[in-house]
Amino acid sequence: MEGEIDHRSTRRDFVHGELHRRDLDPDPFRQLAAWLEAAEKAGNFDPTAMALATADAHGQPSLRYVLLKHFDDRGLCWYTDSRSRKGQDLAVNPRAALVFYWPEVDRQVRIEGRTEMLPESTAEDYFRQRPLRSRLAASASEQSQPIADRASLEARVASLAARYPDGSVPRNPAWRGYRLVPARFEFWQGRRDRLHDRFAYQRQEESDAWQIQRLMP
Repeated sequence: MEGEIDHRSTRRDFVHGELHRRDLDPDPFRQLAAWLEAAEKAGNFDPTAMALATADAHGQPSLRYVLLKHFDDRGLCWYTDSRSRKGQDLAVNPRAALVFYWPEVDRQVRIEGRTEMLPESTAEDYFRQRPLRSRLAASASEQSQPIADRASLEARVASLAARYPDGSVPRNPAWRGYRLVPARFEFWQGRRDRLHDRFAYQRQEESDAWQIQRLMP
């Protein structure tokens, strides 16, 4: 590439809302549920998409999007191949972070904590709910590993489909579910002139309660 791509003048103001302490639910999981619903109603076509940040044993970070599949007061859950880069990272460093961003309402949610693997039975139950072609793709792929070309990948899927014509393709044991157990949430509401509203929920280890604190933008 020749020359610099300059976006220093690319900006917009944030005009969709404001956030006050009185607006916040004492429970960050209920607050997250409310914001997820609001994002969907505002027209976000992928409201459960969340950026997942991990780091390997040397501290090298990596980032990608995954889809939130379910959550409760124990944490937020997604599914992936444990042989993937994120799976390898989490095997040696279970600390991770998530970010949701919904531009339709000028909102972000940041979540930090430790991860744990869900029981195999939970992964099996969800795998069985997925469409057949998604199950075939998950079983055929050794996620993040090199492959010669697209044709080779499609051949692996076709081979599996031929082997299981009734659709009973088995889940690879490496395909698992993960849960992030939050220690911290941050809810961010964009405001005009960069005076954004930010509130952090911090879990108090001694009581397991959540302390809420406004942060400067």
